[in-house]
Amino acid sequence: MEVETALLLYYLGNFSIKLYSMKLQDGVISTFKEIFQTALISLAIFLFVYIFLVQPHRVRGESMTPNFEDGELLLTEKVSYRFANPNRGDVIVFEAPVGRKVDFIKRIIGLPGDSVSVHGGSVFVNGDKIIESYINVPTQGEEDLKLANDEYFVFGDNRGASSDSRVFGPIKRSSMRGRVWFVYWPLFKGAKYEGLRLISRVYY
Repeated sequence: MEVETALLLYYLGNFSIKLYSMKLQDGVISTFKEIFQTALISLAIFLFVYIFLVQPHRVRGESMTPNFEDGELLLTEKVSYRFANPNRGDVIVFEAPVGRKVDFIKRIIGLPGDSVSVHGGSVFVNGDKIIESYINVPTQGEEDLKLANDEYFVFGDNRGASSDSRVFGPIKRSSMRGRVWFVYWPLFKGAKYEGLRLISRVYY
């Protein structure tokens, strides 16, 4: 009788251990499933936002000073250009047209069909001089051209140190990533940086 009882207790103990082990395995598997599902959903949300809504970019170089400084991080929104045309004065990010796998940040000055001229340090669009309160240096060079359909003429705000349409010519709308919408780094205003800010449109 004692032997039978001992055997029964032994089998019951083994069964309990196996049952606990199975529950533990099920718990671990369930946890990994939840982690995987959460990661998959997060990735899907990130890709949706990145492809269709906004994309982060870093300002590189001095071509957009004094309005954008080297090292600033910004968001480019992709929504508005799906429903409306780019505007003169918009700051945009676009694929560099010079064979490099990089993006440029510049300001749109000429729209499709516009006549753009640069004379005596000033910019003229369709014969009218435009007032650019956001720059602090004259526009160098001499230009006189008529933009074709789907061509945009872009300048850097730092006209003395910018490789822009004066160098590589007009750009196509298809090369545009989107409109610069928000600067999110650095957070605070300092000696060099303006800090966190929305980028408002310029109207001429």
